[in-house]
Amino acid sequence: MQRLTSRWWLAVACAMLAFASSVSHAALFEDDEARRAILEMRQRIDQMQQSNQRAGDDSAQVRRSLLDLQAQIESLRGDLADLRGQNEKLRRDVSDLQQHQKDISKNVDDRLRQFEPETVQVDGREFKAEPAEKNDYEAALAVFRTGKFPDAVTAFQAFVRKYPQSGYLPSARFWLGNAQYATRDYKSAIDNFKALLAGAPDHPRAPEAALSIANCQVELKDTKAARKTLEDLMRVYPQSEAASAAKERLARLK
Repeated sequence: MQRLTSRWWLAVACAMLAFASSVSHAALFEDDEARRAILEMRQRIDQMQQSNQRAGDDSAQVRRSLLDLQAQIESLRGDLADLRGQNEKLRRDVSDLQQHQKDISKNVDDRLRQFEPETVQVDGREFKAEPAEKNDYEAALAVFRTGKFPDAVTAFQAFVRKYPQSGYLPSARFWLGNAQYATRDYKSAIDNFKALLAGAPDHPRAPEAALSIANCQVELKDTKAARKTLEDLMRVYPQSEAASAAKERLARLK
């Protein structure tokens, strides 16, 4: 801009010099030629002014265009920042949704497992049991361990009726017989111990059940039956701890 202004003044100065020169030599020209010279000089000045104005206008237009472009760039930067923020929020929302779905699936799986049979081990035996079945057995056994034997009898009798095919059945009959022995219901105890031996003669509790039958028979003053039971125990389960106890008791019965 400053360069254009300097050029304009230089042109004006040249024109003025030319005019002065033309005046000093006016006498050499005709009046018409002098007027033509003045008009040409004026036209040159007008052209230079217009050119300078156009240059100024072009420069202003360029500045306005640059400012507009800068404003657009800043606006685009803002839009880009907003989009990045939205994308980040979407990523968090998707991550939260995926975690929520995983939590729901886990909860569903956990609830389904509550109703699925599970593998349990009781008295050296492994078998499948329903969750309710397991809970009922453990609840009855917990009552027995508190020493509330009449309540334990009721709980185990209910279990035997409710789960006649249960893998817990031999163990349930064993504890039912012991609870009945504790309440002096010896005949019922003998019946349950015999049912255990008939249904699961190889059960780990079977030798103890046979020894308990002999104990009930002793309490009922049936020494003959008790002696036979102890002898059968020693013959059928000779390597068991119950067989060693049976040998000692048999010796005392004599």
